[in-house]
Amino acid sequence: MEAFRGTTTSRASLIPPLLLLLLLFVALSALAPGRAAATGVFGVRRKFPRHVGRGPGGDEHLAALREHDGRRHGRRLLGSVDLPLGGNGLPTETGLYFTEIGIGTPATTYYVQVDTGSDILWVNCISCDTCPRKSGLGIELTLYDPSGSGSGTAVTCGQEFCVATNNGVIPTCPSTASPCQYSITYGDGSSTTGFFVTDVLHYNQVSGDGKAAVANTSITFGCGAKIGGGLGSSDQALDGIFGFGQSNSSVLSQLASAGKVSKIFSHCLDTVNGGGIFAIGNVVQPKVKTTPLVPGMPHYNVNLKSIDVGGATLQLPANIFDIRESKGTIIDSGTTLAYLPEVVYKAILSEVFAQYVDISLKNFQDFICFKYSGSVDDGFPVVTFHFEGDLLLNVHPHDYLFQNGNDLYCMGFQSGGLQTKDGKDMVLLGDVAFSNKLVLYDLENQVIGWTDYNCSSSIKIKDDKTGSVYTVDAHNISSGWRFQWHKSLFLLLVMTVCSYLMF
Repeated sequence: MEAFRGTTTSRASLIPPLLLLLLLFVALSALAPGRAAATGVFGVRRKFPRHVGRGPGGDEHLAALREHDGRRHGRRLLGSVDLPLGGNGLPTETGLYFTEIGIGTPATTYYVQVDTGSDILWVNCISCDTCPRKSGLGIELTLYDPSGSGSGTAVTCGQEFCVATNNGVIPTCPSTASPCQYSITYGDGSSTTGFFVTDVLHYNQVSGDGKAAVANTSITFGCGAKIGGGLGSSDQALDGIFGFGQSNSSVLSQLASAGKVSKIFSHCLDTVNGGGIFAIGNVVQPKVKTTPLVPGMPHYNVNLKSIDVGGATLQLPANIFDIRESKGTIIDSGTTLAYLPEVVYKAILSEVFAQYVDISLKNFQDFICFKYSGSVDDGFPVVTFHFEGDLLLNVHPHDYLFQNGNDLYCMGFQSGGLQTKDGKDMVLLGDVAFSNKLVLYDLENQVIGWTDYNCSSSIKIKDDKTGSVYTVDAHNISSGWRFQWHKSLFLLLVMTVCSYLMF
């Protein structure tokens, strides 16, 4: 020990005096008041000095505090989300659009239709006997298992979410501990029933130009135990439906309540290449003109004023677009076609074909179809819907007339009586009317708007967390499946040929 101590002393004596003074200064500084001590306690200073009473500088101080709080709130709220799209809204294609989400811990991938005409997110449950196991869309279906997800829990009848979805009344259940059930019937007669669960939702949060980082939060959604109607068909089967309605039960409302996003979203549905853009956040480019949403309505209702065909205003009953008595106009991305009251449908049909008295119109599976060679945009008129606030919706011939074979075209406008009895007096505008347009749903200000746009390009969204403006690109997640399918087919052919040559 003595030898060790002596060695240490002799080494210290070799340190230059100036360096010793510097080390002493650092040591004393570490012990000075207002500094962090060695225990890990950090000295905290008030960002804005306290002003007592209404003395000089008081007003400036309060203004600085408010500005500071505003910046803090901005840092912890309102990100942007990029939902990749697949599918194609053309009736001769998939007739729908879908996105990819992750649920559970770790995340499992599910493909769900995006639908602005309904409220909740639901996915088919593992207990569902009638749910399809295969899809003609070329995607792999997955049944959700609450007990195997790693983080899923059932919602009971006594919980706040269940009470809220039943208009504030505890639903009729064997007990408050019983599963909270749901039942939805869509306009086309398809249906889903099941129970609510809470689990972790994984989604893409915009983090830069064309970039996204995986984010997650806990949300409540439906676990489908039984489906009916067209939802059971394997041709266009998906794992479920992602409702983007206005109710508090929607995922959009849940994310907004959790401080993750603002209640603003937009979509651009591409019928040219398929897929498109679907994003949550404040769109700053392109600029979109808007019209007010009708207050107190369960869907995205707007005030339609008149309709032009080729610049000529249709002469229609004065109250035909009245929002009362189950009338009005609804915007719905979950609907493929456009449905109109019978009198409106006949008036549009008459004007569209006014100059083609020799064309033979035939009914093919409830579609009005006809033979025509040449460009429909050159031969048929634009149908223009006029909304409150002088907002126009131009539906071009290539939108409302879809090709169904060589020189065979069919009408995308339909009589409302063909959809449901209750909707025969409504105007319901689906993807036929809003394809290749950027549609903005601003629920913060209760407006909706649109503009013609190239849905294969990109939009710009402002990130309210940082104030930065980011580019969100178009996606087509279904094209990857087509590529993989063609690639697999090609490999199969190559292997077959090689086997043939070898033997």
